[in-house]
Amino acid sequence: MKRRKEILFTLIITILFGMTAWAVEKTYQEPKVEYSADEYMETEGSTMKSKIFRSPQKERREQVMEGMKQVMISRMDKKVIWILMPDQKMYMEMMMQEGKAKEETVDLRDYKIEQSVIGQEVVNGINTTKSKVTMTDPKRTRFEGFMWNTKDGIMVKMDTSAKAEGTKMRMKTELKNLKIEKQDPKLFEVPAGYKKMSMPAMPGMGGGY
Repeated sequence: MKRRKEILFTLIITILFGMTAWAVEKTYQEPKVEYSADEYMETEGSTMKSKIFRSPQKERREQVMEGMKQVMISRMDKKVIWILMPDQKMYMEMMMQEGKAKEETVDLRDYKIEQSVIGQEVVNGINTTKSKVTMTDPKRTRFEGFMWNTKDGIMVKMDTSAKAEGTKMRMKTELKNLKIEKQDPKLFEVPAGYKKMSMPAMPGMGGGY
């Protein structure tokens, strides 16, 4: 049970950090190109590898947790996040909207973002611009740290700490094997035959069984 909660918390933080990147891109620069890459995410005491796929307003993130494959699809064009569990043919759904928050909803409009450019750096052979970013929502979920973006808007690296519900966690992400190429639209859809299940409660996001 304890391990299950740790896995869920890691998944929650992954979503929160993903939302940070989405919100910053919304006010700064969304990637101008489609691409795929291996993403390495470091949290305190653990490292997780994910395969990510991006096209405008869409992201797919595949990872293995406790021997089980999980897929998170973020659709900014539809204001929704889907979390797929391929082994069970099930998925959870969390809505995003600009405006009054509802149950199982993330309100992007209420995030306050401050960003300042520091300078140019090379990350894994890729030229990037390093920026300092601070992001806070009304429920005092706070993110602060640094981001490295390419001229096309790809976030190659992120080193950030988050504080939510009194819990503080540091996370670092870095892209490797970056390939800029057209992505299959089917990657960003829920496959036919998947059954929808309720979203568990998340810090600062609402929702529940």
